[in-house]
Amino acid sequence: MKLSKKGEYALRSLINLGIAVEVKRALVQVSELADSEQIPIKFLEQIMQALKEAGLVTSVRGKFGGYRLAKPAREITIGQVVRLIDGPLAPIGCVSQSAYEKCTCPDEAHCGLRMLMLDVRNAIAGILDRYTLADVVEITLRKLRRDSLPLPFSVEADAAASSARLARQLSRRSAHARLDESEGVLHQILGEYSI
Repeated sequence: MKLSKKGEYALRSLINLGIAVEVKRALVQVSELADSEQIPIKFLEQIMQALKEAGLVTSVRGKFGGYRLAKPAREITIGQVVRLIDGPLAPIGCVSQSAYEKCTCPDEAHCGLRMLMLDVRNAIAGILDRYTLADVVEITLRKLRRDSLPLPFSVEADAAASSARLARQLSRRSAHARLDESEGVLHQILGEYSI
């Protein structure tokens, strides 16, 4: 089993929505989710639609709209999300519980490869089904707090993001002003040498 980019982005977005709940943020816009995780917004919109159709998130339309978890994070397992986005956890079809496919082996009941892959599937499913979104959110918040970092989607993080945006705008304006000034000097020099 390999987690696809789509699966990774879905999990990262759900973790962020779980964090938003913890910092008392009602809604998070898809653009904020995309910015925070550096995910292409169009791709994320498709992922969020799939999560919405599965009943994991809800959305509110409009200028002040956004997404939120549709149910408590402790009711969403990581395995549930991975299966939704990436399909079965089994490395081969003949050991899948949700998408069984007969293999080419003539004696499935005594196939050593099947027995090995069944153990692999059970190990993966055991871990992914044991951990909930709430568990991952808790671990993430604990590490952010330990390192004294602002919590995503909190008032402090929003203020830091606004300051960073303002600094980028001022930097761009300053660069444009320097360019305009340089252009003026260049025009003066070229004007002195024109015939």
